[in-house]
Amino acid sequence: MFTTASSPAGESSHDPGLGFGRVFTDHLTSMSWTTDGWERPQVRPFHNLSLSPATMVLHYGQAIFEGLKAYPHPDGEIRLFRPELNARRFQLSADRMAMPELPVDDFLDCVSLLVSTDRSQVPDRPGHSLYLRPLMIATEATLGTRPAEEYLFLVIGSPSGPYFNGASPAITVWVSEDLPRAHPGGTGNAKCAGNYAAGMAVQRTAAEHGADQVVFLDAHEHRYLEELGGMNLFLVRQDSRGTTLVTPPLSDTILHGITRASLLTLAADLGLEVEERPITLAEWRDGSDDGSVTESFACGTAAVVTPIGRVRTSAGEFVIGDGTPGEWSARLRTELLAIQEGTTPDRHGWMRVVS
Repeated sequence: MFTTASSPAGESSHDPGLGFGRVFTDHLTSMSWTTDGWERPQVRPFHNLSLSPATMVLHYGQAIFEGLKAYPHPDGEIRLFRPELNARRFQLSADRMAMPELPVDDFLDCVSLLVSTDRSQVPDRPGHSLYLRPLMIATEATLGTRPAEEYLFLVIGSPSGPYFNGASPAITVWVSEDLPRAHPGGTGNAKCAGNYAAGMAVQRTAAEHGADQVVFLDAHEHRYLEELGGMNLFLVRQDSRGTTLVTPPLSDTILHGITRASLLTLAADLGLEVEERPITLAEWRDGSDDGSVTESFACGTAAVVTPIGRVRTSAGEFVIGDGTPGEWSARLRTELLAIQEGTTPDRHGWMRVVS
């Protein structure tokens, strides 16, 4: 039984046709915070929230979230992928948005509590998982311009299939050359709702150009690649020295992706040279034209590893390789999914059993 996004809370669908993020498990977990501290977590049926029109999140945007996945393993256990990193990043986001810090153990307990309650709804098909969305919002009802004194933390679960489910095995991206995603000193490395809202207009423009996603450039020079709308970016280069995996360095304008960090480790395991350095749009275009950039891909919790086949800009389009997924994006995706789904040994200790 699943609750669909289009149905009232409590109405379920026997055949949801999963997709991504459209259906939800039967329960959620919640914790409330006031100036007295955090209350105990509770498991409740999935339900709509009742909020005053004066609720502060609606006016001042104190809203943060995370995304992680639970996977069924061949031994019958359900495991989470590196959830402690999500918990720590959630704390960093909360600090940047002047929200209360949720202890790591409480974050993990609430996530595990939901998964164990709705474990029968964790998909067991290849390429599917239970996507988990922890979130925190300001719930105090007042119009005072200050950090709220009441918050609600929730965890909801969405049994999901692939994030991108189009006919093409590689996506097309649109480069936003004048509207950046984030500015230095802003909230670019916090996973807050406002960051995503600011990119919606550009995402609409991308769709008008037949693209699946947006690539944002830096805010100062509009030359350097940063990230996609919710995913980190990688290039594969080949030259006389060999093959190198290149990605923009982390900063306060780029989200510190957990999938990104994992891929850097796996790339080194596979003998691939890794560079974290600034990359210009011109280098991307020129490298694609002369064949030195052989692959590009995006990565994130939802998208895993998603190859990029075509790049569209105001000056025209260029194609990465032959426009289809390349060797390294396929190898890294296979390696990562094998660990997440339990078909290969977890040599880095990334998987956490849900008790």
